[in-house]
Amino acid sequence: MSRRLLEIVIPALLTAPWLALAQAPRSNTIPSYKDLKFPPLGKINIPDIAQVTLPNGMKLYLLENHELPLVSGFALVRTGNLFDPKDKIGLATITGMVMRTGGTKSETGDQLDEKLENIAASVESGIGETNGRVSFSALKENTDEVMSIFRDLLTIPEFRQEKIDLAKTQIRSGISRRNDDPDGIASRVFAETIYGRDTPYGWREEYEHVDRIQRDDLIAFYKRYFFPANIMLAVQGDFSAADMKAKVEKLFADWKYQQPPVPLFPEVTSKPAPGVYVAVKNDVTQTFLEVGHLSGTLKDKDYPALEVMADILGGGFPSRLFQRVRTKLGYAYSISANWGAQFNHPGIFTISGSTKSLSTTETVQAIKEEIERIRAAEVTDQELKTAKETVENGFVFNFDTRAKTLGRMMTYEYYGYPKDFIFQYQKAIASVTKADVLRVAKQHLRPQDLVIVAVGNPKEFAKPLDTLGKVTLVDLTIPEPKQETAAADPASMEKGKQLLEKAQQAAGGVDKLAAVTDWMQVVDVQIDPSVGGMKMKQINRWLAPTGFRQEVEAPFGKLSSYTNGTSGWVRGPQGEGALVGPMLKQAQGEIFRNYVRLLTSDRDENRTVNLTGAGMLNISDKSGNSVRIVIDENTGLLSKLSYAGPQGTIEETYSDFRDVAGIKVPHKILITQGGRKFAEAAILDYKVNTGITTAEMSKRQ
Repeated sequence: MSRRLLEIVIPALLTAPWLALAQAPRSNTIPSYKDLKFPPLGKINIPDIAQVTLPNGMKLYLLENHELPLVSGFALVRTGNLFDPKDKIGLATITGMVMRTGGTKSETGDQLDEKLENIAASVESGIGETNGRVSFSALKENTDEVMSIFRDLLTIPEFRQEKIDLAKTQIRSGISRRNDDPDGIASRVFAETIYGRDTPYGWREEYEHVDRIQRDDLIAFYKRYFFPANIMLAVQGDFSAADMKAKVEKLFADWKYQQPPVPLFPEVTSKPAPGVYVAVKNDVTQTFLEVGHLSGTLKDKDYPALEVMADILGGGFPSRLFQRVRTKLGYAYSISANWGAQFNHPGIFTISGSTKSLSTTETVQAIKEEIERIRAAEVTDQELKTAKETVENGFVFNFDTRAKTLGRMMTYEYYGYPKDFIFQYQKAIASVTKADVLRVAKQHLRPQDLVIVAVGNPKEFAKPLDTLGKVTLVDLTIPEPKQETAAADPASMEKGKQLLEKAQQAAGGVDKLAAVTDWMQVVDVQIDPSVGGMKMKQINRWLAPTGFRQEVEAPFGKLSSYTNGTSGWVRGPQGEGALVGPMLKQAQGEIFRNYVRLLTSDRDENRTVNLTGAGMLNISDKSGNSVRIVIDENTGLLSKLSYAGPQGTIEETYSDFRDVAGIKVPHKILITQGGRKFAEAAILDYKVNTGITTAEMSKRQ
């Protein structure tokens, strides 16, 4: 550094603001957080929300907000997954997903994605437990364009088959992974046990439910619940309420579709199922806990006092459970309590957390003791003060913006709450006393009804959980999907035959297909890294009607097998033996799903072909084999098939069709299992009618 520069820098440093701070007298004491002063909470102001019922029956709510040049809104639809058919759990969820991803009749979901991204806008849809929601947001200058897209998705969604398939794959993937997260297992089993597995509140979604859901089901669900009189539409942003009313009225003027009023949501009918439930996870070093019982609704007169009580019990660092179980005893990694009320049905009182495996039983015992303690004597003045402030401070954030306020007020009206509910609630929180906390704890905390769910490794527990009561082991098995056989319905079977004939024609004609007596494939298979990451080469041969031979070259060695459809042999690095059990079943499935045989299933008296949806066939035989196939609506070719596998539904997606001996056959296959990508197969060579004999096929070499 030059002398001239030093002459400039040093005086500047000597006069810097931090120098005064450095020279100030230093205190030996660190300020306490208790010395911090906070201003009182601001008053919640509910703005004027313009309300009107449109001529078609839709209720419209408008809130001007000129802070930013933005416009957003949402349609609240009286529907929910509580209306799912018992045999098609997940229907509402998939309907909500595909309303958006499936696009409209004029534009696909992908085209809408690109259009909206280019103008920094969004339109989304979804269906939850007790409501459906379609929302939009846009810059003010793009309001008309985005609201037009919003209108089309709300009124004329297309439910394209490929997006239904994608949604079902995503749901299946979630099912296949549901036992990966021990905390998620605890929450799921806890809710199922509280509400009951035989009720809509406690149903467990399985592969079989998803597999039954077809496009026609989505369309029927949508038509039943998405009609103007069943919708509340809210719009807020930089606009004139009068102008927006006229705009919305014109936008939906032609949508006059009507349905009977939607029934009430089902009631919670579960009865207490107290006890200790253990889900064994030997691969974890801690135990995840859920303890509690059924609670109530937000409307309950004692809800404010119960929320304060729950905060004292386990609302944060100062809470009793945290101080005892985490700080004093050092058992738990986390612990909390919540009086979980719902808007329109009883929620769940929950104490949740995770603890060291060794101290699992001791942690549960400490939880039970703290429940008894808060029922036995009044809380302290400081506990009451801290909890009331915490509850009230947290709640006001539902109203800290005009958009949130509109959403909250819409929610109150949707569930039938008074418009001044927030003020009633604030007043009730402020009036909670120590006596109130003790009273509601005695009245509503029911130790005799506690459901205790523990997910962990019981071998690591220092003290067995059965010292707390009878233990029920939770079955975490994910049932394999069961493909349903085709129904013997003459009408659907006739339509199925017509669709199959279309596929036959697209593939080259039924005569050419029927003339195939054998074929040979050379296939490169790349197993996905997520399930092992292995590369294999296969040579597959089929000889009509049921001869099948497979030779595999893999990193672990060579494997060959042969079956005549009822018996066979297998040879590998470990020796030779009979082809039996799962391996024989797999080979029989390969024969049943043979591409040529599937396309000529209408010529096999042992097979049934049934139309199950738009472009979808179920093909089954008298031996119990079943496969669901999808015919591409544009090409007429077989594009996808799905069937039950050992780890969930297996799907094969066909592409790269080429002509082989006058027959169009796929040369690329994407394979998923249980919703996850499993492998990709590329067919390198394909020969038809090679003249191979049974003796050559069955030769052991």
